This record gives sequence, C-alpha cells and structure tokens, in this order.
Amino acid sequence: MPYNPREGVPPLGAVDFDMLFKALRRARADMRRAPGYGVVFSAVYVLIGWVMVLVTWATGQTYWLIFAAVGFPLLGPFAAVGLYEVSRRLQKGLAMDFYRIFGVVTQQSRRQLPSICAIIVFLFLFWFFLAHMIFALFLGLSTMTNISSYYSVFLTWNGVMMLGVGTVVGAAFALLLYMITVIALPLLLDREVDFVTAMITSFQTVLHNPVPMLAWAVFIAVVTFAAMIPGFVGLFVALPLLGHATWHLYRLLVEAGAAQVSDSSRDDAQTA
Repeated sequence: MPYNPREGVPPLGAVDFDMLFKALRRARADMRRAPGYGVVFSAVYVLIGWVMVLVTWATGQTYWLIFAAVGFPLLGPFAAVGLYEVSRRLQKGLAMDFYRIFGVVTQQSRRQLPSICAIIVFLFLFWFFLAHMIFALFLGLSTMTNISSYYSVFLTWNGVMMLGVGTVVGAAFALLLYMITVIALPLLLDREVDFVTAMITSFQTVLHNPVPMLAWAVFIAVVTFAAMIPGFVGLFVALPLLGHATWHLYRLLVEAGAAQVSDSSRDDAQTA
C-alpha cells in the first residue's frame, strides 16, 4: 500500500525538557523493538566516515580531519530518514516489513527530501571551502616541511587562532543546519509540504523554544562526537538513538499542538 501523507503543516506545541526525556525513552524502546534497522542505517553513516578518513590519509593531507570532524555530522540526516520511518511504523502498529520501509524511504526521492538534502550538501561543501580558506589565512605562509607530520604548527599562535576560528565557524554552520532540519526532516516524511515551508517551520520551532531546543542540539553534538571517537563504531548506538528520538520529539510536538487546538476550541465553545 503506497504511503500517502496528509497535506499541510500540523499545529506544533511548545517544547519542554520533559518532552525531550520522553522522546529519548521512546527512542530506546524503538531500538529494543527493531534493532536490526538501526544497524543497517547506521552502517551507511559509518561507512561514509571510514571512506572520508581513508581518502584523507591517502592524500596525505591529515589536517583535513580537523575540518571533517566538524563537518561530518552534517551528513547525519541522510541516514536518519529511514529511522524515522521505522519509528512511525512502530508507533502506528504497522507491519515492520523490510521492503515497505525501504520503499517509503525510496519514495522520498519523488517528494521534497532531495531538495532539502541538496541544501545540506551545499552547506557541507561550502563549509569545506571556508575551512580551506581559514587554513590558508592563518597558516598559508607558515614554514613547514610536511603538514602531515609537522603537527607542532597547530600549537603556534596562528595555529591556535586557526583552530579557534574554524571551530566557531563550523559550529555556526552546524547550528544553522540543525535549526532548518531538526523538525523539517521528520515533517517532510510525515506531511506533504514543500521543503521551504518545512525549513521555516523548523527554524521557528527552535527560535520559539530556544532553551530546550539548544540543549537538544548540544546533546546531539556531544553524543555524536563521542560516538565518532572509537573509529565511528559508537554511531551504531548513537545514530539510532538520535534518529528515533528526533521522530518522537516531532510527534510529541504534533500531539501538544493538537491538544492546544482542542483546548482552544473548547474554550471558544464555552464562551459562545
């Protein structure tokens, strides 16, 4: 049976910390109920990480690992979409059919997901361009024999400044991407809306709930980077947890929005 999502953006409620913890609890439950899908989707993400490291080492330009470490998490949403579908099916009590799940994921290629993914890729590549410019600005004239073995250059004043500026710029890119995708990606899977509307909705959700949503962003960043340290292997746990939790956070926002609309309608009826 084809997946036909409803049209339009649903009313979204306010975010609180209890909602974040509830999303994590539901994510852990999904991981226990359907562990295999988390492994499959995470494997794609881990493979990309290994390829990135191998290419970096093969070219002999290991300094790119610094910028890749900041930019690499920007690719996470690609693998997360499949996890959203798994959580959606578990929540609705639908059959956990491998072909249907991947069929829904494949179906997204004919909807709005490729457009928002193109923006993610553009931001990722633009960050790498800026990273190269930042490196050239601070260390382009430094005397060094081989950047792959001359690591002490990063301990110089210019090296420290390069790392500091690169970290700030990378964090700004990551924050921007988070703001326009954290709600947009599950929204695009759940509803028939254009990607611009989805990004604006996501951006406004973070803007109207800055404390819990920024705390959620920090949690995602810490968990992701910690999972990347042991050869990306930790992502086999971190990615399913964050993917399932993001879907449930979105659904909790939808539930809260529906409750607010219901309360408002009841108050209007009583007033009338």
